[in-house]
Amino acid sequence: MKRVGFFRSIHHKFVIIYVLLILIAMQIIGVYFVRELEDTLLQNFQHSLKERVNLLTYDIEEEMVKERGKDDPTLEEDIRKTLRDHNASDISEIRVIDAGSFRIIGTSASNQGIVGQRTTELKIKRSIVLEKEEGIIQVDTKTGKRVWVQSTPILSNGEVVGAVHLVAKIENVFAQMRDINKILATGTAIALIFTAILGVLLAQTITRPIVDMRKQALAMTRGNFSRKVKVYGEDEIGQLAITFNNLTKKLQEAQATTEGEKRKLSSVLSYMTDGVLATDRKGRVILINDPAAEMLNVSRETVLSQPIVSVIGLEEEYTFEDLLQEQESVILDYSTKNKPYILRANFSVIQKETGFVNGVIAVLHDITEQEKIDMERREFVANVSHELRTPLTTMRSYLEALAEGAWRDEEIAPNFLHTTQTETERMIRLVNDLLQLSKMDSRDYSLKKEWVNFPVFFNRIIDRFELSKEQNVIFQRKLPEQTIFVEIDEDKLTQVLYNIISNAMKYSPEGGQITFSVEEQEERIIVSVSDEGVGIPKDNLEKVFDRFYRVDKARTRKLGGTGLGLAIAKEMVNAHGGQIWAESVEGKGTVISFSLPYVRSEEDDWS
Repeated sequence: MKRVGFFRSIHHKFVIIYVLLILIAMQIIGVYFVRELEDTLLQNFQHSLKERVNLLTYDIEEEMVKERGKDDPTLEEDIRKTLRDHNASDISEIRVIDAGSFRIIGTSASNQGIVGQRTTELKIKRSIVLEKEEGIIQVDTKTGKRVWVQSTPILSNGEVVGAVHLVAKIENVFAQMRDINKILATGTAIALIFTAILGVLLAQTITRPIVDMRKQALAMTRGNFSRKVKVYGEDEIGQLAITFNNLTKKLQEAQATTEGEKRKLSSVLSYMTDGVLATDRKGRVILINDPAAEMLNVSRETVLSQPIVSVIGLEEEYTFEDLLQEQESVILDYSTKNKPYILRANFSVIQKETGFVNGVIAVLHDITEQEKIDMERREFVANVSHELRTPLTTMRSYLEALAEGAWRDEEIAPNFLHTTQTETERMIRLVNDLLQLSKMDSRDYSLKKEWVNFPVFFNRIIDRFELSKEQNVIFQRKLPEQTIFVEIDEDKLTQVLYNIISNAMKYSPEGGQITFSVEEQEERIIVSVSDEGVGIPKDNLEKVFDRFYRVDKARTRKLGGTGLGLAIAKEMVNAHGGQIWAESVEGKGTVISFSLPYVRSEEDDWS
């Protein structure tokens, strides 16, 4: 049994969530309590200082407005005495400043040298000018501790006569808060420990029955239905355990029935090589063997429980009810533009003894090759019949005319005889081409190869056409000067080049140009013949090497073509281990190219 991850376990999730809830609640309460307590302590501290400062300002105000004789103590001495009386342990320093001159007239600090100097504290001057008390928490640069700095104006008869500047130790308040935070943290940790223990105990009461049911479910997947889940109580989880045990019993009974049916189906399918699909009474696939899955290019998991008409692609033409009534085979055409693929499906209805339809069985046969051969045979017979019928019809007409007396006409008779001779030669060429293709299709076809310097060989063939051409066509040669030796059957390659060059001349306009080139590559040579003719439509470019294909049928017949020249060229080039292809721009011309195997080391040996 696969072990459940720590953070995926319900048990651990329950405990973690339970502890987090308590932690969050404690933190919220703690933050609120600490903030309120801190505010309260600070307010109490400031309030206590304010009362003491008020009492101090009252005493100092009396000293500042009192009239003194020559024998009385000075104002500075009286203020020093007053500050000594009001000094406390939590007060670092008290200064008294005269409002008129901003001069320090008294201090509680040990440094009495500052008495008589003008104060530079902006806070003191502002409290005197604005007649307002100001206080703020600052950090003592000497000790690094926080202090309370407060400036309070001294009023006499509504006028400011001075100010009291006080520095108090407020760090004690924050020290108390730190102690309280430690107590809260300790309490939170203790509470979390007890919470975690209680959470574990509570989680076990919930997850223990679930773990037992999970073990039982895993045992059921292995076919063990004898195990029962223990019922721990009569709550919702206990009711779930009882229901689970009942489900186990029913599944055990259903499995026995299913195994019997499965053995029957297995015995039927074990020796079948054709594709088989079976459905339930609603037309949903319940069984598919490997050949059927391969034929339909699907996986068993994706098609199970899917409608059969969708699986085999008949949803637009048939319903499941139509398939139940179908007596004939159904052709499934999955052909693409580049690849034919056809299946034949036969359907058989599964019925119970009562006549109730329980489903249907579909048997699939791959008939792609059979259909392809039939189509090629029909197309070939039609093409050959058409090619032979045209010259024969012409010959019969002319011969009938000659038989009826046209042979006496010295002007007509020679033309009729010439046409008959031309059509006869055309039929002979067609039959020879067909025999050539038939020979190449046979298994005993072989080549008589020998080493040939290809540029010289190619030039010799071009010379023949250039000497015998009747139309105004320019030949341009782009052939290498160095020797390029290749192993070929000279007669067969002569026929290949003859067929390609003949086509180029047929479709070249008057004054057009035919270009011959040979390109040397690493392991092959590329031979190309390009013309400036009508070109080939893009959609038909791949068909030029098919048998009986013509770009311009009327013109080809007029020029004596059979439509087999490039098909023969393709077979011969393939027999040499090369490839042939066509490139064309409609209205601008066509380039026919083929490759031949080429080994440089052989060339070096001949050199």
